Amino acid sequence: MEKLNAESIRIVDEIVAKHTGRQGPVKLMLHDVQHDLGYIPFEAMEKIAIAANTSVAEVYGVVTFYAQFTIEPKGKHIINVCMGTACYVKGAQNLVNDVISMTGATVNGTSEDGLFSLDATRCLGACGLAPVVIIDGKVYGNADSSKIISEIIQSILDSEKKQPLGA
Repeated sequence: MEKLNAESIRIVDEIVAKHTGRQGPVKLMLHDVQHDLGYIPFEAMEKIAIAANTSVAEVYGVVTFYAQFTIEPKGKHIINVCMGTACYVKGAQNLVNDVISMTGATVNGTSEDGLFSLDATRCLGACGLAPVVIIDGKVYGNADSSKIISEIIQSILDSEKKQPLGA
């Protein structure tokens, strides 16, 4: 198990302190850790359990129950492709295949360079816009034209190449 660096530990400690003593703090703390670190490491679960006066198993249960939480670090850019019935029927699998080809990310995994994570999600509740893709939080409906998705991913790749190392 990988140890958190000092900055990540500081962030987790601030989140725990902010929510300690509040009603229903576990989910709030988990949400903040996920937002700030991009995932929920085991060390954070331990700190949250202590602050909430509960077991690590209870916190882990919450993390694994809700699909929004992940215990694995995500890529810098997150791509969600809805695989619900309407999206699937309208070509979502082809979109997934295209994203894999363009990014090198695996389904529910991250590309080797750490730039992209690809999540095949269940229904996003936007069936009228099927197929739906979310890239870095922005929703793209009627994404049956992989040309649009391809242009967005290429734009991200181009912008990443322009950034200096370590940016």
